Amino acid sequence: MTPIYWSGYEKEKTQWTDATMKNSILATTLLIAAALGLTSCEKAAPPAKTRAPFSVVEVSIPDIQKAIAEGRVTSEELVKQYLIRIATYENVINASIAVNPHALEQARKLDEERKVGKLRGPMHGIPIALKDNIQDTDMPTTGGNIGLAGFVPDWDAPLTKNLKDAGAIILAKTTMSEFAGYFGQGAPGTYSSISGFSFNPYDPRRDPRPGQNDGRGILNTGGSSSGTGTTSNFWAGNFGTETGGSIIGPSNLNMLAAIKPTIGRISRWGIIPITMDQDTAGPMGKSVTDVAIMLGAAEGKQPDPNDPATTRCTLSPNNDYTPHLKADGLKGARIGVPRLGYGVEILLPGEKQPRGGMPEDQRKAYEEAIAVLKKAGAEIVDPADFPSAITNEPMRNVLLAGECDREVTPTCMSVMNYGMHRDFNIWLAAQNGKAPWKTIDEFVAWNEANKNLGTLRYGQDALIDAVNTDLEKDKATYERDQKRALDMGAANGIDAVLEEYKLDAVLFMGGRGTGISNRVGYPEITVPFAMVANSGGSPLPEGFNAKSQPMGITFTGTACSEPRLIELAYSFEQATQRRQPPPGMP
Repeated sequence: MTPIYWSGYEKEKTQWTDATMKNSILATTLLIAAALGLTSCEKAAPPAKTRAPFSVVEVSIPDIQKAIAEGRVTSEELVKQYLIRIATYENVINASIAVNPHALEQARKLDEERKVGKLRGPMHGIPIALKDNIQDTDMPTTGGNIGLAGFVPDWDAPLTKNLKDAGAIILAKTTMSEFAGYFGQGAPGTYSSISGFSFNPYDPRRDPRPGQNDGRGILNTGGSSSGTGTTSNFWAGNFGTETGGSIIGPSNLNMLAAIKPTIGRISRWGIIPITMDQDTAGPMGKSVTDVAIMLGAAEGKQPDPNDPATTRCTLSPNNDYTPHLKADGLKGARIGVPRLGYGVEILLPGEKQPRGGMPEDQRKAYEEAIAVLKKAGAEIVDPADFPSAITNEPMRNVLLAGECDREVTPTCMSVMNYGMHRDFNIWLAAQNGKAPWKTIDEFVAWNEANKNLGTLRYGQDALIDAVNTDLEKDKATYERDQKRALDMGAANGIDAVLEEYKLDAVLFMGGRGTGISNRVGYPEITVPFAMVANSGGSPLPEGFNAKSQPMGITFTGTACSEPRLIELAYSFEQATQRRQPPPGMP
């Protein structure tokens, strides 16, 4: 099958695995059939009356709701338009692992509800996608692993249920890095054994460099939550999950807005975990308005008894964050700019070379963003460096606190290894005996026994590290590292500068702040802003010019500060309006 390409990109040779080719052919065939109403179970809709045309390309959720209210489009027609786009571009982007076979039927039911005056809220009839570690009873939940390819859970994650109750249509599951990247430590971003690689639509070509020409894209997708389908207008928005950067990272590299909420703002029950100490789901969309609406729908109307962290924040009145979409939200705001280690190089204790610098084009974009904030009425505190980033005590320095792998260092953190062992077993136990394994040990053994299926293309070192973590013997080390995380991320990190300088938020270029905010589960909101050079890695072959990559501006606050962050982010977005859709995708 010949992949579909669009204007402006070379038709280079594409290497596909048999599994990826099969998935692509079947998905494309079924999607085209469904989109055109040609499947045996679908009846052709009657011809629509003459009306102004409506396109799903680059429209917001309020735009869609307005068009439905005006009779210009129905939810069923929205689903068909999105399916046609998936069928047209999926062979290039590979954004979805699965498509909901019941989506058209569900859309029709929501259209009928609307006709009789039953409106569930601003998400009523809106097609969105979920990362494939979030349970949904209409599609498999695979975590990107071929061992779960046929696993359809018998209960929805609370997040999924909240979205369905709010009227959202879960159109698809997104391609994700295998087990959210916590699998083989050398695996490229957004690779899974079930669906292969996902590609960034801002430059979807394969990487031609020796040692990297294994099928991966030349432009990173940014993390396990992808975002490629949302930026390509395959659905109105999507929910990703983040442990160490997989909401903010892919949103930055796909020119999306996103909210990585406070841990507990959205229930984590029913989501394949890495560690409940740092995991959270969050919305990704083309505007701050869209992700604010999606956050409210996901939050739920009361805390989840299966996730005690959901009592951490006060619920937003009526689950509505739109009152915080204030164009003047930056007026009088105080925003700090961390520099050392977050754009300005710093020599860390015990190291010989400084790190933490920023390429010149990113630096210029950062300074431009700061100028916009000032013009909009914000007071800038610059620098506002984190005590935990500049301390000479290695065990308290957040920039030295990487996760422990097989090369264990004195300053590494055991939180993810311990949490993965503990929490994956809890997730398996909650599947009512339907999961293919009972423990993480069985999962690792299954991957080894079935490596002919491609399960170990990049190994499973991270999983083995988790298996080798003893929940009893290593508990004291884990608890010590958790205390270190709170010290580095909060008491001597974000909270320290917020309190010292009386700040509303701190500002980062791209996803540079995820390493400190994720330690303590604090919220971040990113906004599309700039196009910068894709300059990472070894030199490219002569004549192969890397195209520019998107980069956003990220606001970070303390626990439960999403309402204020939305005000800041929306005001910045309205002052800039920098989102650019992928080129050549009409």
